[in-house]
Amino acid sequence: MQLTDGAHLPVVVVGGGQAGLATSRHLVAQGLDHLVLEADRVAGEWRNRRWDSFCLVTPNWQCRLPAFPYDGPDPDGFMVRDEIVAYLEAYSRSYDVPLVEGVRATRLEAGYRIATSAGTVTADQVVVATGPYQRPRIPRLAERIDVPQLHSSQYKNPGQLPPGEVVVVGTGQSGCQIAEDLHLAGRTVHLVTGSAPRVARFYRGLDVVAWLDRMGYYRKGIDEFDDAEAVRFRVNHYVTGRDGGRDIDLRKFALEGMRLYGRLVDADQATLRFAADLKENLDHADAVSEGIKDTIDAYIAAQRIEAPEEPRYHPVWEPADPSETLSLQGIGAIIWSTGFRRDDSWIHVPVFDGRGYPTHRRGVTSVPGLYFIGLPWQHTWGSGRFGGVADDAQYVVERIVEQRAGVHWIAGKHRTVA
Repeated sequence: MQLTDGAHLPVVVVGGGQAGLATSRHLVAQGLDHLVLEADRVAGEWRNRRWDSFCLVTPNWQCRLPAFPYDGPDPDGFMVRDEIVAYLEAYSRSYDVPLVEGVRATRLEAGYRIATSAGTVTADQVVVATGPYQRPRIPRLAERIDVPQLHSSQYKNPGQLPPGEVVVVGTGQSGCQIAEDLHLAGRTVHLVTGSAPRVARFYRGLDVVAWLDRMGYYRKGIDEFDDAEAVRFRVNHYVTGRDGGRDIDLRKFALEGMRLYGRLVDADQATLRFAADLKENLDHADAVSEGIKDTIDAYIAAQRIEAPEEPRYHPVWEPADPSETLSLQGIGAIIWSTGFRRDDSWIHVPVFDGRGYPTHRRGVTSVPGLYFIGLPWQHTWGSGRFGGVADDAQYVVERIVEQRAGVHWIAGKHRTVA
């Protein structure tokens, strides 16, 4: 499909990933004319910003896009990158999606006028579905380091890196999985830890995700938490779906030769310097994992569920005298697994808070007709994922329909417009 310069549409969706496609599917079901703008191709983020061995950390059965749940042969498995791309491509072919690929939205003004790389369109309502992974976040101290560097979004495989040892900075999901990828390939890895928690893959006979799903955790709305803002910006627990799924135990990696460090605090051309908090970081990650097990145990007991007993985790390694410096001599590359920033600089509508985060309730902003979809913890844990984006998309489309009928939603309340 092509964009027609000067066209006007009831709804324009910016972003053709899982969030934008889910929204489009609900709009089609409502019979609403719309356009989906995608700067790359369907699944471009998964195709271009994930490494070769990447796989989901949630089981395939949690892939529940509207009218297109996973129906493959391995519901308890974890799709690898190319399978995820194929799943989204198949979804885009499963209904008559009005998709324009290779067209980037460059400016959104109140009104709504949308300038793009292929012309300008206007709309009555706009849904921003551009995802959270837009601008790689790399600390400024990287400028002092004279070693080849790349962001985790640029990493593909161990063979792409220069010879030598590798430093991975960050122990969120990407950092831990990339460190494991390099470790399994026989590279010497220096992993710089942070405050990210971990979670067990399996416990008492089930994937931990399955237990949490049974317990209703993934249906719990952000407004049910006492610390909603803190929850929204938490780092994800690290675990992996690789080879059928397993824990990521950094202590076990240390026994096998991976070098672990505390938080990175300073650097120059010759040396990295770390905080003396390695033990604290490892203990915190383990405590979170064991706390989740406590919650599962309590649920099993309360529901009188027959489930096999399982011994608890015991640390297999302790940092005796953690290094607080690392010479960069012999280091072939540094991988920054330090996350992303949103880039909403193209949006010229006053809906952002002091941090630049879009203010909304369940994706509905205070400016009538502007919505967001696919934000982490937009409403539930699954909002930015395959597991919960369908519910958010349905909610947003219901509000779109209501506004077209003369009902405006502001801060969670609605009023009828005469």
